[in-house]
Amino acid sequence: MAKLYFSYAAMNAGKSTLLLQAAYNYRESGMRPLLFTSALYAEGDVGLISSRLGISEAAELYGDGDDLYQKIRDHQDEAKVDCVFVDEAQFLTHDQVWQLARVSDRLKIPVMCFGLRTDFQGKLFPGSSELLAIADVLREIRTICSCGAKATMVVRQGMDGRVLTDGNQVSIEKSVYLSLCRRHWEEAVGRWPVKGP
Repeated sequence: MAKLYFSYAAMNAGKSTLLLQAAYNYRESGMRPLLFTSALYAEGDVGLISSRLGISEAAELYGDGDDLYQKIRDHQDEAKVDCVFVDEAQFLTHDQVWQLARVSDRLKIPVMCFGLRTDFQGKLFPGSSELLAIADVLREIRTICSCGAKATMVVRQGMDGRVLTDGNQVSIEKSVYLSLCRRHWEEAVGRWPVKGP
């Protein structure tokens, strides 16, 4: 039975690496995976899923207005699709998450989504919120804070290294983010005095 999966983590946990490895395994077994990434990560008109380890793969782009169910169904009409992989799933709309659920329910194709759970303000992304609500399988991919605890939050830093506490939810420049545990995130954004217990 096909399922909708959501693998989530803070920044720099290896989400894209795991996605690319899983897609490779499908291909190595003679199957056809279909890869998607957010249009926010387009290089020209080309989608690219890349890992900090230096591996990358072309992917189809999706934007806010795209009907992912129809796109995947069109691919399925051309040739059998064995699995759908979605990188940067936090940028999916609520409707697109439901479209992906229909891919698993009605087209019987497993859909594996990978993305962030929360933004730099500690708020859920729309796509992540809907995936947490309706995905069949939730998987947390772990990374660590500088203190060694599990990192579940991210802060955004300005060019001067200061932690930003407001601004647009979406900023795709990865170098300005730092993964922290909840305790250190709360201190970094000023929600708890550093002198406290």
